[in-house]
Formats: sequence, C-alpha cells, structure tokens
Amino acid sequence: MPAAIQDRPTAQAGRTPLVVRLLVLATFVVILNETLMINAIPRLMESMHVTEQAAQWVSTAFMLTMAAVIPITGWFLQRVTTRQGYAIAMGVFLAGTALSAAAPSFAVLLLGRIVQAGGTAVMMPLLMTTLMTVVPEQDRGRVMGNVTLAISVAPALGPAVSGLILQLGSWRLLFVAVLPIAGVVTYFGLRQMTNIGEPQVSSIDWFSAAVATLGFGGLVYGLSLFGEGDAQLGPTIGIVIAGVATIAVFVFRQLKLQRTGAPLMDLRTLGYRTYALALILMCVAFLAMMGSMILLPLYLQNLRGLTPLQTGLLLMPGGLAMGLLGPTVGRLYDRFGSRPLVLPGSIGMVLALAGFTQVSMSMPYWQILGLHTLLMLSLAATFTPIFTLGMGALPPNMYPYGSSILGTFQQVAAAFGTALVVTVMSARTSGLVADGVTAVSAQLSGMKLAFLVATLLAAATIVVAALLPSRTSAKS
Repeated sequence: MPAAIQDRPTAQAGRTPLVVRLLVLATFVVILNETLMINAIPRLMESMHVTEQAAQWVSTAFMLTMAAVIPITGWFLQRVTTRQGYAIAMGVFLAGTALSAAAPSFAVLLLGRIVQAGGTAVMMPLLMTTLMTVVPEQDRGRVMGNVTLAISVAPALGPAVSGLILQLGSWRLLFVAVLPIAGVVTYFGLRQMTNIGEPQVSSIDWFSAAVATLGFGGLVYGLSLFGEGDAQLGPTIGIVIAGVATIAVFVFRQLKLQRTGAPLMDLRTLGYRTYALALILMCVAFLAMMGSMILLPLYLQNLRGLTPLQTGLLLMPGGLAMGLLGPTVGRLYDRFGSRPLVLPGSIGMVLALAGFTQVSMSMPYWQILGLHTLLMLSLAATFTPIFTLGMGALPPNMYPYGSSILGTFQQVAAAFGTALVVTVMSARTSGLVADGVTAVSAQLSGMKLAFLVATLLAAATIVVAALLPSRTSAKS
C-alpha cells in the first residue's frame, strides 16, 4: 500500500488542500501535451515526410507509454516522498519536452514523446491517490470537478492551444512554449509541496511490467497497421493476436500474485460492481473523445482548408466550456448524485457523434462548433461523476490499485480510439480510391464511417449509465 494511505490528514470541508491544487496544476500542464500534437499532424507529415498512420503515433506512443508506466507508479510512489515523486515526474517531463523540441528526426521526436509520457504517467496516480486520501467523502465531487480540468479538459484543449501556437511557426514551438511554463510550475510546486505519508520499501514484479508493456503496445500497434493495405494484413493480424495473448498472460500473472504476493494490478478491484461499470463507461467515453479529436483537425485542415489557427479557434469554445462546467458538475454530483448527470451526458455524447457522421464539404462551421461543444459538455457531465463514483466504491486500501487501473485503461482506450478511427478511415479511403473515387470524396466517406463507428461504441455508454447507482459506498 502506498505511503500516502498510512497518514490520512483530511481537509476542512469546502476547501481544496494546497497539495491537491499544486498537483492539479502540474497535471494540467503535462497532460495538455497528450493531445498537443494532434493539430500538428498535417504539418508534421509534410515536415518529416511521414504517412498519416506514422504521424498519429506522436499521440498514440504518448498514450501507450502512459499505459505501460502507470501500473509501475504504485510501486514507485511507495518508495519516494510526495515531493520526490513530483520532482522526478516533472524533471523527466521537462527532459522529454526539450528532446522533442530539438528532435532532428521523427524517431527522435517519438523518443522525446515517450520520455514526456513517462513523467506524465506519474502525475495522474499521485494526484488521484492524494485526493482520495486528504479530501473528505462529502467534498470529493467538488474537488474532483476541479481535477477534471487536468485529466479531461487538458486533452480537450490541446488541439486548440496548438492551433494558436502553430500559427506562429514550426511544430517545434509547441514544445518550446511548454518548457518555461513547466519549469515555473515545477519550481513553485517544489517550494510549496508537502509530503503525504512516509516512503516504504517495496518490491515489483518486473515480469508483469514487461508483459503489460508488450501486450497493450502490441495490440494497439497491430490495430494501427490495419489501414496500411492488404499486403500487411497477415502480419498485422498476427501482431494483434500476439498482443491479446500477452495481455492474457498478464491477467493470469496478476491473479496468481493476488494469492501469493503483491500484484502490479490488483484485479480484485474489478469485483466492485460500481467501479467496474465506471471503468467501462470511462473507457468508451475516452475512446470516443480521442477518436473525434484526431478526425476533426484532419477534416478541417485537409478537406476544408482551414489553417491550424482557424482549426484551434473553432475547437476552443468546446474545450473551454468543458473546463468551465467541470467544477459545477462536481458540486451537482455532491448534491444530486451521478445518474442525473451521467445519463444525459451519455445521450448528448451519442447525439454529437451522430451529428458528425453527416460531415460534408459544405457543412456550416457553426454546426461543427455546436456539435463539438455538445460533445465536450456531455463529456464534462460524464467524467467527474464516474471518476468520483468509481474510486469512491473502493475501500481505502484499494485506492492505489484503483487509480492505477483507471489511468492505465484510460490511456489504452484513448490509444485504441485513435488507432481505430484512423484505421477505419484509411481502409475506407484506400478502398474507394482503388475503385476510382476521387481522393477528397473517398477521405470524406472514410471520416463518416469512422464517426459512425465511434457513435455505435458510444451508444453503449447509455446502457452502462443506466446501471450506475447515484451514490456508492465501499461495498458496491
């Protein structure tokens, strides 16, 4: 059990502890980079001479690295103080940002993104576990609403922020702009940060860490190859099957370690029904969000001819609306529970994605803006309640495992969503071009099909939302 759980100082009701505020600010800065490159993909394809499938790995590799590293953070955070964990995470993130800014090739850029993600991965469970430890139960919805700014709004704002920066010059400016901001946040954070609990000596099962990395990475990598043509179909299917098999080995290993030692992921958390339902809903919601966020910049820039700045300005209102609504949703959750928020949020998400299946070369920009804002508001109404409800369903000794699994699955779902929509779009586009359809019409049809797939998956969230309780306890 992480050290934070041993010493349980609690905050006064109605107040957010300083340590949580500092962690939220740092987490916002580092997670913003998860989607910062999405708007730069068309420019990156031109600058680095890479394909669309290769370019999207600047986002997918980031998410996959987080999925691989987050399970290890439970062990890591046991061995360090809160200040040490914060300093190491931000230091690694700064190093990755500097490497990305100076990258001479696409391979080095990917390496820099992987290093960035390694630092980011530590911040999420550190924030979540600390929050559950120091914030009273009756106040968690409000505080979690603020946390939503970091874990949900930051990725949503990434394309908008990058669009503004890209107007000034090269994609390298995205990293150059982040460096001083992250440096200032790190400096002032270390000056004010306090430790929660004491470090412990603990062990880690490196075999579990290795198979988790190979399994999840292989699965999403294989999925991303489906759009590259029939010639690679056999090896691609083999990679996907190998990834699934490796994940199965990981699961069996965790089940064994639960009986004989310390698992990397304690799968007994999935035995808590409310937590399991919240996890499913979160995964599908993130899949839909990331899928739409990779498609919209491609549609607006490649087909409609907008600049990165215009794309960013068009998508910014939705991200800002999501951020502004987050704290309000938290307060509403504390008062009314989850169901009055999550069910309408799920319905709104499906309606917005269904609207995007009708994209065309003449769709009014106000309609795109409206659909995107509806999607972001629906996600805001969904994320805060399911994070709070899911974690609140676990007993305190399960918080570290719960936050680790939640963070890992969130990243895998986001990476899977990115790979899925690009694969569907590319496969449909390639097939139509081979049949003699013009490139523009083929790509538009591919995007419509990709949005349709995202809509059908999002429809499952309505069913899951209806099964969620409004309130929970550690026994649910």
